[in-house]
Amino acid sequence: MKFIEQEIKGVWVIEPRRFGDLRGYFCETFKKEEFETHVGKVNFIQENESLSKRGVLRGLHFQKGEFSQAKLVRVSQGCVLDVIVDLRGDSPTFGKHVAVELSQENALQMFVPRGFAHGFVVLSDVAQFQYMVDNVYCPESECTLKFDDPVLGIDWRISEDEMLLSEKDKCGLPLKDVKPF
Repeated sequence: MKFIEQEIKGVWVIEPRRFGDLRGYFCETFKKEEFETHVGKVNFIQENESLSKRGVLRGLHFQKGEFSQAKLVRVSQGCVLDVIVDLRGDSPTFGKHVAVELSQENALQMFVPRGFAHGFVVLSDVAQFQYMVDNVYCPESECTLKFDDPVLGIDWRISEDEMLLSEKDKCGLPLKDVKPF
C-alpha cells in the first residue's frame, strides 16, 4: 500500500496495490501493521456500509468529546467526492478541508483522524461506501456542519438542485458556531 499524507497533518490517502488478471483483481484494503507504521495506532471497532444514489450528500458529520471518531473510508461500487473539514482547535488548518474522489476504479481510501467533520456526495448512479470507525456512535454527541457554508468553500462538483439531503444535513451549523475540539 502507498500512504500519502495530505496538506492537513494527520490526513492520509491510502492507495492499495491491486493484483489483477483475466478473472478480476485482489487487493488488501487494510493491514494493521502497515497502517500503524505510517498513520499510527488506531483501534477500529466497527465497520459500516451505506448505499446511496447519485446526488445524495451525507454530512458533514462529526461526534464531539469522548465520542469523537477516526474513520478509514472507501468506496467499493461507484464514485463519491469525499470531504473532511479540520475542526481541531489547536490546528493551523482549522476550517480547511480536503476533498478526494474515491471510487471502485481508483480504490483510494482516506483516513479521517478524530477532530474532523466528514461527508461525501455521490457522483455516480449509485455508490456503496464502507467505513471503519474507532469509537461507538452516540446520537447525543453527533453534530452536523453546514455543507454549503461559504466560509468552507467546498466545491461538491454537483449543483445544489441535484443534491438529495436528509433534514439533519439541511440544518447543519455554520463553522462560526462550531466549538473546536
